[in-house]
Amino acid sequence: MNQQGQINPRIRRIVTAVLLGTCFISLASQTMMVTALPVIQEDLHVSLNAVQWLTTGYTLIIGIVTPLSSNMYEKFTNRHVFTGIIGTFILGTLVGCFANNFATLLLARLIQACAGGMLMTFQMTTMISIYPIEKRGAILGLSSLVISAAPALGPTISGLILEFLSWRWLFILVLPLMILAFIVGYLKLPNFSTPRPIKIDYLSVLISLIGSGLALGSLTVFQINLWYGLAMLIIGLLIIAVFTKRQLHLKNPMLKVQIFTYPSFRWMTIVGIFTFMVLLGTEQLMPIYTEKILGMGSFLSGLILLPGAIGNAITAYFVGPIYDKYGPKWLVTIGAVIMLVASIPLVLVNNHSSVIILTVAYMLRMIGNAFVFSPALSEAFSDLSKEENSHGTALNNTLRQISGAVSVTLCVVIANTPASLVSGIRYGMWSTVIMVILMILSFYHYLNIKKANKK
Repeated sequence: MNQQGQINPRIRRIVTAVLLGTCFISLASQTMMVTALPVIQEDLHVSLNAVQWLTTGYTLIIGIVTPLSSNMYEKFTNRHVFTGIIGTFILGTLVGCFANNFATLLLARLIQACAGGMLMTFQMTTMISIYPIEKRGAILGLSSLVISAAPALGPTISGLILEFLSWRWLFILVLPLMILAFIVGYLKLPNFSTPRPIKIDYLSVLISLIGSGLALGSLTVFQINLWYGLAMLIIGLLIIAVFTKRQLHLKNPMLKVQIFTYPSFRWMTIVGIFTFMVLLGTEQLMPIYTEKILGMGSFLSGLILLPGAIGNAITAYFVGPIYDKYGPKWLVTIGAVIMLVASIPLVLVNNHSSVIILTVAYMLRMIGNAFVFSPALSEAFSDLSKEENSHGTALNNTLRQISGAVSVTLCVVIANTPASLVSGIRYGMWSTVIMVILMILSFYHYLNIKKANKK
C-alpha cells in the first residue's frame, strides 16, 4: 500500500497537526510535575523521594508500555489505535482532576503514561509512513522538535499555572484539549493502515513490566537498603534478559530486538538516549535548586527554564533539514561542545549563584541538546526497512524513556545523598556531564564503524 501516494495532502496536514499536537500535550504533561513537586510535597505531606515518582513513574510506564505500540499498530486500524490511546489519556486526566491523595494522583499519572508511551511511537510511525523518504529528516526533525521541546516547556507551563491555580489545574486545563483531539481524530483520521491478525504475547508484556519495574525501582530502594536495591536490580536485569531472549524466538515478537544489531540504529539510539538523559536530568535538578536553595516560587522557576525551551524548539526546527543535506557529524559535534561549555556554571552552583547565568547556561545546554537529538533520531532509522519502522520507533522510544526514568531518579537520589543539598545538586550536574561525554564517545565510535564499512 503506497500510503504516501494515496493520502490526500490536506488530510496529511490535518493528521500531522493532530498527532504532533497530542504528542506535545502528552510529553509536556510528562514534565509539568517538575515545578509542581515541591508544591505537591507540602500539600499532600509526602517525601521528596516519594513525590518524584510522579515524574519518574510517568517516564517509567512510558518505557514499559511503548513496546506494545508496535503490535497495536499492526493488529488494529490506525484510527482505532489513536482513539484508544487518547481515550486512555482522557481517563487518566479525569482521575487527576479529582485526586485528593498521593496514591490517586500517582494512579492518574500512570494511566496518562500508558497512553503517552503508545502515542509517541504511533506518531513517529505514522509520520514516517505518510511522508516520502526524501522528507524523512525534516519530518523526524518536526517529531524530535516536539519530543525535546514539549518536555522542556512543561515545567514553564506548569509554573505559570501554579502561580494562579492549584496543581489540579495541571489536569483540568489539559482535559478539553484532549477531548477535542479525540473528536478531530475520530472524524478526520483516515484508515490508511491494514490490520494483520497477529497474536499479542501477553507473557512478554508481563515479563517486560516486572523486569523494567524491578530494575528501575531499585534506584530508589538503594537509598533505603543497599542489599534490597542490589537484589531488585539483578533480578530485574535477569528478567529483562529473559524477555530479550524470548523476543528472538517469537514469530510476532512484542519488540523486534534484532534491529538493535544494525550499527546505525544501535549507536545512534544510544546517542539519543544519553542526550535525553541529560535533558531530563538537568530539567529535574534546576527547579529543585531554584525552589529549595534560592527560595523561588514555581512560576519563577518555570520562567528560568523558558529560554532554554524556546532555544531548543527553534534549533530543532532548523536542524532537521540541515541533517538531510549534510548528515550528523558536525551537528552532533557542535551540540556536544555547546553542552559541555554550558555545564561549567551548572557544576559550580552555590547558595548565591546568579539566576541570569544559570538561565543562560540552561538555555545553551538545551540548544546543544537540539543539535544532537534530531540528527541522532534520523540517523538511527537510516537503515531500517518500512516494515521495521514501527518496531524501530517502539524500541527507540522504550530505551530512551526508560533511560530518562533512570536519569531523573539517579539525579534526585544523588542530590539527596549529601547532607548539603547544594553539594548534592553539584554532584547531580556532574553526572549529566558524564552522560554528555559518554554520548560523544558513542557517536564517534559509530562514525568509525561507518567509515570502516565504506572501505
